[in-house]
Amino acid sequence: MQQKTPKIGLVSLGCAKNLVDAERLTSALIAMGYQIENEYSQCDVVVVNTCGFIGPAVEESMQAIGEALNYARKVIVTGCLGARAKVVMDRYPQVAAVYGPGMRATVIRGIVSLVGMPPEECRQQVRQSGVLLTPPHYAYLKIAEGCRHHCSFCIIPSLRGPLRSRMPKQILTEATDLVRRGVKELLVIAQDSSDYGQDLKNKPSLSSLLRQLGELKRWVRVHYVYPSDEASRVVDLMAEGLVLPYLDVPFQHVNPTILRAMKRPGNIEKTLKSIEAWRKVCPDLAIRSTFIAGFPGETETQFNELLDFIKEAKLDRVGCFPYSDVDGATANSYLNPVDEQIREERAALLMETQAKISYDKLEARMGKEYQVLIDYVSDDGTAVGRSKYESPDIDGVITIENAKGVEVGDVVKAVITGHDEHDMDAQLVGKTDGAISFVKK
Repeated sequence: MQQKTPKIGLVSLGCAKNLVDAERLTSALIAMGYQIENEYSQCDVVVVNTCGFIGPAVEESMQAIGEALNYARKVIVTGCLGARAKVVMDRYPQVAAVYGPGMRATVIRGIVSLVGMPPEECRQQVRQSGVLLTPPHYAYLKIAEGCRHHCSFCIIPSLRGPLRSRMPKQILTEATDLVRRGVKELLVIAQDSSDYGQDLKNKPSLSSLLRQLGELKRWVRVHYVYPSDEASRVVDLMAEGLVLPYLDVPFQHVNPTILRAMKRPGNIEKTLKSIEAWRKVCPDLAIRSTFIAGFPGETETQFNELLDFIKEAKLDRVGCFPYSDVDGATANSYLNPVDEQIREERAALLMETQAKISYDKLEARMGKEYQVLIDYVSDDGTAVGRSKYESPDIDGVITIENAKGVEVGDVVKAVITGHDEHDMDAQLVGKTDGAISFVKK
């Protein structure tokens, strides 16, 4: 009797770092011979890779676990929420197993114990860069695990452990294989990319790694660069054209008292000077940042200081979240918590302020031509993509009507013809030869 090949379902929630974990797990399972199945009802086991950072993310993860249990016979929970096994088991005692983040080998052992090993003849060769869960033309390149910071609103170090940088050679080998398979955009990620290499013996830096990645002649986009001297060195590379002129730097706040309570560096004067210096070095620079409104103890005056900064800094892309307690975070015990409704109102006001700035920023792009990397093409020939200033899933998009003949992964030239606060419309000029250019517009 022929041995059955177990079918595994996998859903991944949360950030891109979690997505990379899911890609690595999927790659290992396929190499072992397991069959990946999208229909839960057909699966022998479903793995739910959860996010557990803030309340809404926890609830989304819980709902995903419940949905999997409605259809699948066995469910394994992993990821950040998996570090809080009791919380999961209290709500879903029928879950087969719960594991924390970064426990790929343990998850695989759990799968083997539940459904057995696939037949040996089902094993497959998997590329060095593994299986991609993104579209084939872009990929996330995780350069480090964990974090050595201790921000009072965050529990990432307790969930994912201390900083553990990958060796440069290992990263470059993966990146080279991604380019060989047709990837046109490498999205560099870590909890704090600017901290890369500080735990390694010879302390390789983010900027030295990016210089090597830039030689691959693809779009290289860096995420989560903390305000630092290393951030300035990365901007230097952007000015050289080795890295996309896109800086994702999470400021979180600008008031010194709030930043000290957050255990974060910086203040409004220093931050504005840094932004001015970065733009002087690389005038083409687009800056993205995130902020927290309503942090415990935040006064109306301190919030207004943050609003004034938003108006003066004129950042290109901004995300703002009302403060939310994170189970286990130091800030939970801080005095003078801000009323939840006020937190929501402040976050909404900040985003309303930023929307006007974003509208003006996009207005300045009207009539200009850009290279656009196409992420999606509809049946009616409408193409949706991004320029060097937009990262997938978190920033606005560029929609091109009447893009007949354009395919996903193409690099085209398009002129901006319209926009709102976040997204743009464009007219197709023509396809490029596939080369990525950093011509400043």
